[in-house]
Amino acid sequence: MIVSASYKTDIPAFYGSWFRNRLAAGFAQVANPYGGRPFTVDLRPDVAEAFVFWTRNAEPFLDTLDLLAGQRRPFMVQMTVTGYPRALERSVIDTDRAVAQIRELARRFGPRSVVWRYDPVLLTELTPPEFHQQRFAALAEALAGSVDEAVLSFATIYRKTGANLKRLEREAGIAWRDPEEGEKRRLLARLAEIARDRGLRPTLCAQPDLLSDAIEPAACIDMRRLSDIAGREIAGREKGNRPGCACAESRDIGAYDTCPHGCLYCYAVGRPETAKRKLRAHDPQGEFLFAPGGAA
Repeated sequence: MIVSASYKTDIPAFYGSWFRNRLAAGFAQVANPYGGRPFTVDLRPDVAEAFVFWTRNAEPFLDTLDLLAGQRRPFMVQMTVTGYPRALERSVIDTDRAVAQIRELARRFGPRSVVWRYDPVLLTELTPPEFHQQRFAALAEALAGSVDEAVLSFATIYRKTGANLKRLEREAGIAWRDPEEGEKRRLLARLAEIARDRGLRPTLCAQPDLLSDAIEPAACIDMRRLSDIAGREIAGREKGNRPGCACAESRDIGAYDTCPHGCLYCYAVGRPETAKRKLRAHDPQGEFLFAPGGAA
């Protein structure tokens, strides 16, 4: 079994102590986000074969990654670095610091252990297509040799995302738009070309309608990459989380509305203030990242 930690929140940045405690206990309890019964995820080495971590700040988690590496428990890190203006990403670490962290992850654990995510691509008056081409090119240049893949996607305007972006436009006067498919394809093709020119494989996360010869589907829970890292086969089956998702089957141990990075395009957080309140209420000794019925 592959454990995802977590596409619902940033465990490495904010909840590393909880993860280490659950690793020592050998299990984590997970609240069903749709009101069903909680379930248990077994974290013992003979069951949890590999881990995929999702983060925007890996530095607080390096000791945990060292621990896993020392135990020969394979993992990969999906690290998002976009370098957007603060109005869109209120609390993420500085871009230079994030780039340095990716380089350090590659140095410590090998370039196959870390994947750079430039997603979602969001068009606003602060981030027009020209912004993305310039910022992506600069980041690709800085990360060349440390990573071998760049994951892209356009922002999907889920309910939480739309509410936050409308609030941004209403309160800060920053306009945004969801472009038509042709414009998305053209920008993705240009970003893919930039990636390939710098030796990176461009992939697209769970947006099959935007695939082309220029860009292939991403498998963010990637059995092949994990098998390369482990030096043995990590078995599993493809079982995406939504249409077009090429990920392998995994069990996620995170919780929605708990990441306080403040990215206004995030699908996993309704209001940043709620996530900050939940972080303050978090119990690192608890079996759940955030127990059902806790502070809302």
